[in-house]
Amino acid sequence: MTTVLWVINVVVLVYFLALDLVYAALLYVSFWESGRHMRRVGFGGYDRIFRSPLTLPISIIVPAYNEEATIVETVNAMRLLEYGEFQIVVVVDGSRDETLTRLVERFSLEAVDRPVRMTIPCGTIKRVYVSRTVTNLTVIAKENGGKADALNAGINAARYPLFCAVDADAILESDALLRVVKPFMERPRETVATAGIVRVVNGCKVSGGRVVDVGAPRKGIALFQVIEYLRSFLASRTAWSRVGALFIISGAFGLFKKDAVVDVGGYRTDTVGEDLDLVLRLHRLMRERRQRYRIVFIPDPVVWTEVPESLRVLHRQRNRWHRGLLEGLMFNRDMMGRRRYGVLGLLALPYNLVFEAIGPLLECAGYVAVAITAMLGLLSVQYFVLFTLLAFAYGIFLSVSAVFLEELRMKRYRRLSDIGLLLLFTILENLGYRQTLAVWRVQATFDYMRKKSGWGEMKRKGYETV
Repeated sequence: MTTVLWVINVVVLVYFLALDLVYAALLYVSFWESGRHMRRVGFGGYDRIFRSPLTLPISIIVPAYNEEATIVETVNAMRLLEYGEFQIVVVVDGSRDETLTRLVERFSLEAVDRPVRMTIPCGTIKRVYVSRTVTNLTVIAKENGGKADALNAGINAARYPLFCAVDADAILESDALLRVVKPFMERPRETVATAGIVRVVNGCKVSGGRVVDVGAPRKGIALFQVIEYLRSFLASRTAWSRVGALFIISGAFGLFKKDAVVDVGGYRTDTVGEDLDLVLRLHRLMRERRQRYRIVFIPDPVVWTEVPESLRVLHRQRNRWHRGLLEGLMFNRDMMGRRRYGVLGLLALPYNLVFEAIGPLLECAGYVAVAITAMLGLLSVQYFVLFTLLAFAYGIFLSVSAVFLEELRMKRYRRLSDIGLLLLFTILENLGYRQTLAVWRVQATFDYMRKKSGWGEMKRKGYETV
């Protein structure tokens, strides 16, 4: 028993040390890259992109299932986007609520006899609607098939060479398309996909489809997620993008070259992690074609999204995210550790396997082992201090660094009270929230092994409007 506990404790310490070193490296690269990006942004060029007749038109695809609370606000925000030519395609995926009805009433939709070319397989399309008041709005009503199937239907209906996948509960900032399309304008042959940053709208005020006042949420669960999102996007994806190994573009906001996505067969419908899987398959396609390509994250194109404010809904979301990660790693396991796939195969995928897939199991085992060791009177002060520093203190440092990076580069939160609240929650997240997420991810691992499928219901409360 004592030997087993000792082995577990040593393995967990090594794991936390390795994790902290990797995070530190990612944070260093992110600080350097974000500074480089902000210097380049200073030269502008967005007005030229907006006015140029050569700017590539974009189809915005919005999959919607039971999104009556936010769908009208989402479309209104898209109508006001600062961009030359774009199409809005809302795919109502067999919703059981008033999503379609609200769209019909608000935007004066009428059914038309317009065939949709099936370049990618998707579920049955029941009806196509166009708006009498919004000329660039198309609504597709189809049988329920899940988010990936709805996106594939939207790709089939998209008439432009680039498509932007956006969640139905999301609000794009007015210049988001101009910023996220810039890599395509700079290097059109090489750029395959770009991603913007997803920010938490909870606590903000929305008016006319725009976030008019940025504020920190007042509910603890949402505040924890603000910290997570900042750490994930600003302190992680920025770095992976810089080394050419961005492995996920959030389903909430991503811009893709349509032809490349069609070539890989569109979104995979037998996974709940369709966003990660698509990006991995795009990497595979380009590598196997031996083409120069870019899949990049940009920190300033912003989409605002509503995050769960109840533990029940958050649990469902995180269970689905982790199962999606495991499915994506399994489907693309032949890319792992192979030089053919560059930094993605040699570093990014092993990182996901060790620290994201297996990591929660080791973390939970470490907490249990430390507790048992303490109860048996075998826990040394030196080990406890080292464990605390590696498992908690360094995690707090990374979260504080992510908030600092946000204030240094983005400056979205302007009230000192909001910044203070975020800094407080960088500490509090390590006192129960982080451990809860680890337990949920362990549970998701067993759900994956039992071949659990499905998304679970994600209820929205809607935005705080003024």
